[in-house]
Amino acid sequence: MGRKLFKNVNIFDGTGKKSFAGEVLVQGNMINKVAKGKGQIEAEDADVIDGAGATLMPGLVEPHSHVTYTNCTMLWNIGELPPEEHMVLALEHAKVMLDQGFTSLFSAAGTSKIRIEPVLRDTINAGKFPGPRIRAASPEINSTGGLGDERLLHLHRESVGILADGTTEMLRVARLCAREGCDTLKINISGDQFQRNCGNEALAYSDDEIAACVWVAKERGLNVATHARGDRAVRAALKHGIPIIYHADFATEETIDMLEAKKKDVFMAPAAGIIYSTAYEAKDWGFDEATVEKWGLKRTLENTIKTYGEIRKRGIRAMPGGDYGFAWAPIGVNARDLEHFVNLFGYSPLETLKAATQWGGELMNMNVGQVKPGYLADLLLVDGDVTQDVTLLQDKENLIMIMKDGEYHKAPVAKRLGARRQSGKVAAAAE
Repeated sequence: MGRKLFKNVNIFDGTGKKSFAGEVLVQGNMINKVAKGKGQIEAEDADVIDGAGATLMPGLVEPHSHVTYTNCTMLWNIGELPPEEHMVLALEHAKVMLDQGFTSLFSAAGTSKIRIEPVLRDTINAGKFPGPRIRAASPEINSTGGLGDERLLHLHRESVGILADGTTEMLRVARLCAREGCDTLKINISGDQFQRNCGNEALAYSDDEIAACVWVAKERGLNVATHARGDRAVRAALKHGIPIIYHADFATEETIDMLEAKKKDVFMAPAAGIIYSTAYEAKDWGFDEATVEKWGLKRTLENTIKTYGEIRKRGIRAMPGGDYGFAWAPIGVNARDLEHFVNLFGYSPLETLKAATQWGGELMNMNVGQVKPGYLADLLLVDGDVTQDVTLLQDKENLIMIMKDGEYHKAPVAKRLGARRQSGKVAAAAE
């Protein structure tokens, strides 16, 4: 791999501090040195990249990834896709995510085909296909009638998830997912607005069933993540020590107090993008005003905004991203959630970027998400100041360079960097 020296860059290091002009030395697949100012790092044998004032930052982390979703209109479409075609699509989606600057994905559930995500992870890790680092998840583990149970009595149709009713089935399913190589068990403790008779605030699992899932995860060294929209579901997750809590739209102030008390142990992701886009941008797919009202989507979004405004104030680790993989919110537009964090929840751009990098790295439990010596060289070179405008990350044309593990996925083009110097963007970026 050799050594690469980035000069004349503005560094956002992932910690939420203001960016600074400096230099970064990459050696092999690791960040070796970071220095403020010019001419601070000597590396005569290194390839030198003059960033021309662009922003050098950590690669993005998607904390609620559904990379194996199919950009579908209905959840059951995911189960209907044969495994052979599904594996090919998963490889395509992984590349799309890396093309968009996401160098790490923490999966929030695969599909009913248990092995697709573990195989996707292993194939990428072996260098056979390009893609982000992946923490592979089980399918959505759900109860009969819960979120992900898309079966019909009169048809044989694969569910998007995997069913487990009772502690015995939960133990079997959790062990099966562990055996097949999943890193995370995803359990749907609450229902969802789209499920008949199992809505947002309904509990889909009993204490004993949740405990069985958590017990297997502990014994097999796996993560546990949960879909928990309702207040009681969030409390159940906290009671059982589940560290990764998705949504929590209807958490009460008392429950947020409980989350704050455990904020060193908890990660959250609201997945606001799918609710926003379904409520306001999915008319062409059948979500007219009457349907949006029927499903209570705007009410859910209002609660999400209220909840995460408070979570921000408490310093609880909430991260942008999640639930992309539908026709109106397809794989690859995930960076839009950073804009939602700013516009809907009141996060500053710096706070949002920290959540999408440093906190994402902590969720991955890897040395990623920071520009720091000893961390893996997963880096982006961005045309513009993302610490002022996070929407720059939505356009892959703004990504001058994408590096994963010290290797270029998208190499910087000298012509383009030269154009930045001639256009005066260097001076603007350095101010």
